[in-house]
Amino acid sequence: MMKKWLLGLAILFFPFFSPLATYAEGTLQQLIDETPANGTLLLKNKTYVGDIVIEKPITIKGAAHTVIKGSGNGNVISIRAPHVTIANVTVTNSGKSRSTQEEYAAIKVYSDNNTLKHITITNSFHGIYLSQAHHNVVEYVRVIGKSGEIAGQGNGLHVYYSNFNKLAHNTIVGTRDGMFFDYANHNVVKDNDVSRTRYGLHYMYSDDNEFYRNRFTLNTGGAAIMNSNRIVLKGNEFLLNKGMRSFGVLLQMANDNKIIGNEFYQNERAFYIDQSTNNFMEGNTIVKNQIGVELWGSSQRQTFTNNRFWNNTISVLSLGGEENNRFSFRGVGNHWGDDAHFFDLNQDGKGDSPFQYKSSLHKIVEQNELAYLFLNTPSIKLYEKINELMHETEVMATDNHPFVDRHSMPWTTILVALVMMVWILQSKRGQRQ
Repeated sequence: MMKKWLLGLAILFFPFFSPLATYAEGTLQQLIDETPANGTLLLKNKTYVGDIVIEKPITIKGAAHTVIKGSGNGNVISIRAPHVTIANVTVTNSGKSRSTQEEYAAIKVYSDNNTLKHITITNSFHGIYLSQAHHNVVEYVRVIGKSGEIAGQGNGLHVYYSNFNKLAHNTIVGTRDGMFFDYANHNVVKDNDVSRTRYGLHYMYSDDNEFYRNRFTLNTGGAAIMNSNRIVLKGNEFLLNKGMRSFGVLLQMANDNKIIGNEFYQNERAFYIDQSTNNFMEGNTIVKNQIGVELWGSSQRQTFTNNRFWNNTISVLSLGGEENNRFSFRGVGNHWGDDAHFFDLNQDGKGDSPFQYKSSLHKIVEQNELAYLFLNTPSIKLYEKINELMHETEVMATDNHPFVDRHSMPWTTILVALVMMVWILQSKRGQRQ
């Protein structure tokens, strides 16, 4: 009986005697240095002073109100060893100067296979910066930009020459770019929420990344994909990204990307495509944007299939001429809403003839960029209607297999279709007689 009692007591107090658990007394750097490799450091509900450097595998866990505050002159936390875990802390006050050789961050990671989770970051230049760091996990991190101009601060999550990382369930508000990838390949980014930044997502020279179920709201641009190839954007939301130069997705010198099943709602442009080749857009919902697709003549072989265009001011704006772009693929076109009315006499759900989307707006846009300022005014629709009556519109897109949205067909079209069917039936009867 005594042995069982002693065993239970030992189990109850085991964490206090474990060589793998260190409880916080002394400076934070001292505590880290004293914690054995692969050990766990448990922090208290207090503010610890940075800046700290981690040079061995270790787990650091905070309490409900643990804060690590930097000096304001460097990285608050520098991780130089692999297999480091940091969780449940607030990190604040990194260096903010852009004139230094090194761009500072709340947490800067120089190593592989680390985990950062349930962290809040404030008052720092970059939030988390991965520098030549691979196979890391960053999740449930909240980065709040410092006050002042967005252009004068860093990015929420900055990924530099870093591959095979996972960034998930993070929230970023008010930084320069929400997530910036520079020469970073094969990363997976999912379920993040980014708002009030310059670009929510910014790819530069970064290939083969996957991007799922993220939300971008009230940014200058949702996702800017530049000089990057084979990116997959699937199931994301691009909402209310407004301003004369705003967009949901920008493709610039970006090739072989797949943009599938995303929602674009009330952006200045849903898509802005320039100097890009062979991108594939499928199953996207493009609703109430000023421009659905702005497609420059420098871009070729774009494919749009099974997308829904609905209540946009201009669905497609082709500038500089159409260059071998397709608005149907393998017999599957797009839904054009109120922009298109056509017959479907065989009732297969597709128009009996190709649909041509026409507009005259490209003329004034090519001449003067300020025309974008008037997209949300009644004058644009009046301008389009006048040019349509004068037969001065041009084809912006040709869909050889457009879908028929039956709920949007006007009664006049239905009536004409019925009259034609009656006429055909009567003609056949007359031939038989």
